[in-house]
Amino acid sequence: MGFAVPQGGVGYLAPDGFLPELLRELGPVERVLGRLALCAAPPVRPTTVLPAWAQNIWHDLRVIPFTSIAQAATALKGLGPLWALYDEHLPRRGRARLIQQRLRGPSSRPLVFGDPLPKLPLGSWTLLDDSTLLASPRCSSPFAHGEALFVEDKTGPPSRAYLKLWEVFTLLDRRPDPGQLCLDLGSSPGGWTWVLHKLGARVISVDKAPLDPRLAGLPGIIFRPESAFAQSPQAIGQDAFGPVDWLFSDVVCYPERLLALVRRWLDAGTVQNMVCTIKFQGETDFQVIDQFRSIPHSRLLHLAHNKHELTWVWGG
Repeated sequence: MGFAVPQGGVGYLAPDGFLPELLRELGPVERVLGRLALCAAPPVRPTTVLPAWAQNIWHDLRVIPFTSIAQAATALKGLGPLWALYDEHLPRRGRARLIQQRLRGPSSRPLVFGDPLPKLPLGSWTLLDDSTLLASPRCSSPFAHGEALFVEDKTGPPSRAYLKLWEVFTLLDRRPDPGQLCLDLGSSPGGWTWVLHKLGARVISVDKAPLDPRLAGLPGIIFRPESAFAQSPQAIGQDAFGPVDWLFSDVVCYPERLLALVRRWLDAGTVQNMVCTIKFQGETDFQVIDQFRSIPHSRLLHLAHNKHELTWVWGG
């Protein structure tokens, strides 16, 4: 078989198109199956630091030989109740899919925003060859391949950016409470402002470009036709609006400029939580990623609805 990863190894599944970014974070790996990078053990890093470019992590890898489809399915059932097949790297997928037909898979129903995360653990598996399974009974994401899919609102939000905010709130199991003050920087046309308004938050929405007409003027939304970078943490804190509970930024800008903005707000101490999209222009800037990662009480995520970008979350 020639499989180098022993029992108990770890697999890291890259978002589609971003395997090079994941491999840069991980360093040397034992083997790559499509966009799944396999390691004999977790990379040498603090246990609280996870690779940002891993959309799902396969823990406690099991290498399981089998002689029949029924035996393979029985082995997987003995490890867990739900299984998601990863097969995009396989040249022939028929055998794997016959095994999956005997298993209970994840729900095919998209999540309704506001519903809790799935409760049952979801395992992931694939074939190494026609007689060897690779399985993880414990994955980091409750969604197949880390892809959180929602029942979309086709009429309300002015852009599909709202899905990023739905996803991060669902994964964090935390969101603004009704009445809390949110600052949405770079808000036009208003996808994130729409989400925050629907949650009952008060929103200061900032962008040089206008908000969608359906949002402009709604009670609870104050629109400022200004630059996101011109907003003063001290001035907003002195306004009658009160302190900022959440700062959001989906601004299209160079990551270094976003980092400077974030540090300005951190230094001012006038905000409790932040959710920011780090958008990469051309090459991925790993130096800036490390600087964001070094900020205490924060984490980096590649959401299923991110593109060439990461979501940085701080607070809580």
